[in-house]
Amino acid sequence: MSEFRMPSLGADMEAGTLVEWLVKPGDAVKRGDVVAVVETQKGAIEIEVFEDGLFEKTLVEIGQKVPVGTPLALIGHQGEPETPVPEPPPAPPSPVKPEIPAPAPEAPQPIPAPPQPPSEIPPSPTEVPPAPPPEAGAAHIRISPAARRLAEQSGLDIARIAGSGPEGAIVLADIAARIGKRVETPQVPEPAAGERAAPLSGMRAAIAAAMAHANRDIPHYYLSHTMDLSAAEAFVAARNAGKEPQDRLLVGALFVKAVALAARKYPEFNGHHVDGAFEHSPVVHVGVAINIRGTGLVAPAIHNADQLDLDTLMAAMRDLVTRVRAGRFRSSEISDPTITISSLGERGVDTLFGVIYPPQVAIVGFGTPALRPWAVDGMIGARRTVTITLSGDHRVSDGHRGALFLGAIAGNLEKPEAL
Repeated sequence: MSEFRMPSLGADMEAGTLVEWLVKPGDAVKRGDVVAVVETQKGAIEIEVFEDGLFEKTLVEIGQKVPVGTPLALIGHQGEPETPVPEPPPAPPSPVKPEIPAPAPEAPQPIPAPPQPPSEIPPSPTEVPPAPPPEAGAAHIRISPAARRLAEQSGLDIARIAGSGPEGAIVLADIAARIGKRVETPQVPEPAAGERAAPLSGMRAAIAAAMAHANRDIPHYYLSHTMDLSAAEAFVAARNAGKEPQDRLLVGALFVKAVALAARKYPEFNGHHVDGAFEHSPVVHVGVAINIRGTGLVAPAIHNADQLDLDTLMAAMRDLVTRVRAGRFRSSEISDPTITISSLGERGVDTLFGVIYPPQVAIVGFGTPALRPWAVDGMIGARRTVTITLSGDHRVSDGHRGALFLGAIAGNLEKPEAL
């Protein structure tokens, strides 16, 4: 038997609120299955289990906020012996007492009748009345408790709803989509002159805390390099010829792959600085900064980005952006990045110097590709260029190695056919 605990989803996370269980006691689970949804300052995050077994028992109720590391449930394992229930020890024999003459018997007293229990016992303020049992026809349908409650409140027949959760389970998002329920981000008006601004949102406060920690504790150094992007753009145009928009490759996928390969070559930029020491990661999980409109940004990981072909990488990026903006990303995607990329796309900014997200030790920035005068074979012409930047942790690397790392990224983009 092992404990499934509240995971740490970033250096700035101290606690999380359990929003939804996606499995129930008795269900078999395997590594990578999404079993719960937890609300953090970054939003609602799907929590995965990292071992095979049997989901035995929940230890935390929905709506309860608990610190990182708190056991949430128990996971049993195949072949594991059941914990024996100890039998109570036999009662010791009564000691033999000397006989004492019994006193004269008293008149028997009437035995009072036991009090009758009240017909209805009101719950205490801390108790929550149990949810009514599901209908007989819906008992076999896999549905999370939160989704079932919302369906009952909305009068929906869950037998007519296709689930998108594990093994076709109906989750809260399926019910919300069916009834057209959306969680709108409130628009905070600009404060008038003399007024105090509204307090930071949860995500903004989390970002501020992490960046303050990074600027205080990480000795940053910064490098930049501008390169000709013509070869990469010509490669992308040739690959996209005749393809539907949803199947086309974007230059951003080349950025991710180029950084991942360079991080594999220069391992001091790929890993975590923990407890005063750098831990190199044997895998390259590239975090991609994604803007969540009106709220902030997150940088979930694309796992093993150095090993993915460009089409698979592009599909993974599309899926990640879609899920993040819908508020559906997973715990491993938040906690696993070993290096981060931030790109301003078409925002019109030439150069971006990022702040390292602890415990990572590097962040790579890409400015907006733009036409600039460029010398080619001694002739000046207009070429599409991009400025690549590196923010590095001076405890782990230095400017010399950083320059080699940036050069490797540019070299990979200059030979896109090798990516």
